[in-house]
Amino acid sequence: MAAPAYRKNGLLVVDSDTHLSEPWDLWTSRAPASIRDRVPQVKKVDGQAMWMFDDKPVGPAGAVCVVDKDMEKHYGVDYLFNMHVDEIADAASQIAPRLKLMDDQGIWAHLVYPNTVGFGGQQIGQIGDEKLRHTVVQIYNDAMAEMQAESGQRLFPMAIMPWWDRELMIKEIHRVKEIGLVGVNTVADPQEYGMPDLSEPFWAPMYDALVENGLPLNFHIGASATQQNYHGTAPWPSRNADEKLAIGSAILYMSNARILANFIYGGILERHPDLKVISVESGVGWVPFFLQALEYHYSDFLGIHPASSGSPMSLTPLEYFQRQCGSCFWFEDALLVEAVRYLGADTVMFESDFPHPTCLYPSPVERALKVFEGESQETKEKVFGGTAARLYHLPLPD
Repeated sequence: MAAPAYRKNGLLVVDSDTHLSEPWDLWTSRAPASIRDRVPQVKKVDGQAMWMFDDKPVGPAGAVCVVDKDMEKHYGVDYLFNMHVDEIADAASQIAPRLKLMDDQGIWAHLVYPNTVGFGGQQIGQIGDEKLRHTVVQIYNDAMAEMQAESGQRLFPMAIMPWWDRELMIKEIHRVKEIGLVGVNTVADPQEYGMPDLSEPFWAPMYDALVENGLPLNFHIGASATQQNYHGTAPWPSRNADEKLAIGSAILYMSNARILANFIYGGILERHPDLKVISVESGVGWVPFFLQALEYHYSDFLGIHPASSGSPMSLTPLEYFQRQCGSCFWFEDALLVEAVRYLGADTVMFESDFPHPTCLYPSPVERALKVFEGESQETKEKVFGGTAARLYHLPLPD
């Protein structure tokens, strides 16, 4: 019997970060009639198609996709933000075309993150009615469970959370586990919305619920109000729009360093040793340096070494990372292999970022495999799929 198309590279590949260009009717087709005009949908405002939340515009209805109907990749800000769902690659928003693309690229599974509601679901905060917010979250997660089932367990969307209410969040964690989703995606900075930051004891029941249900906690770059402005203050004013997006995007990867630092220094990983925390679309090469910096500065400022007698940290930053964390690579080249050797292949996962501007389309696996040509088969099996399958408890094909 011939091997499945997705095994053409001899590996069971999991792409650990892709995105859904949400169909415009994702919410309206599933919402009760009483709130159908209030859930996220696209309407014309002054002649421009806009996403509307509770009948308030939150942004242009661009599909955040750089691959067109003819499967050609485009470059620059204008294409990224101005093309609508009906003008982009069907694989960005529809199941069957997505599976065909995956077969063509030799990829078994995609982990899928949102666009419209924000990479961490933070855009839902623009809905003032908290009951409506909750309904919007549940409709999305139900739709993602449908997608996962209809894909034959090859598309694995990450659940978004009602992050403004801890008790609702805990209930939703249990609920998304019941409907089959394999990971949770949430905002990185709840303190921006008047809540305790994630290192406060307030969140301990949430971490316990994640551990109980075996669900990793994902932090995608751009997953809070302060992070969702991709440009920020990083580019100098003299740069053009495309250069500003490039500079801002490169700096945005490093925003996850502060999350990692606070999870380690804040004692979250110490207090919840079975919790899994994934840094998504943020790269790998910087992680060894940063973990060394955390260890050095902890000792330098506190006069005590992590994992030594009297330290509240029983492990070093590297040891916490190796025990509980994961990170994703895609375009990295020369320094990637050394980083994987330092961190361990059990912490590293391949991604393509399809269909965003930095995606490796059209040949993501072939490009990434070249970097690992001299590495063992065991290492390749882990970073290209095995680590993701283990962390997310994916149901492997026969």
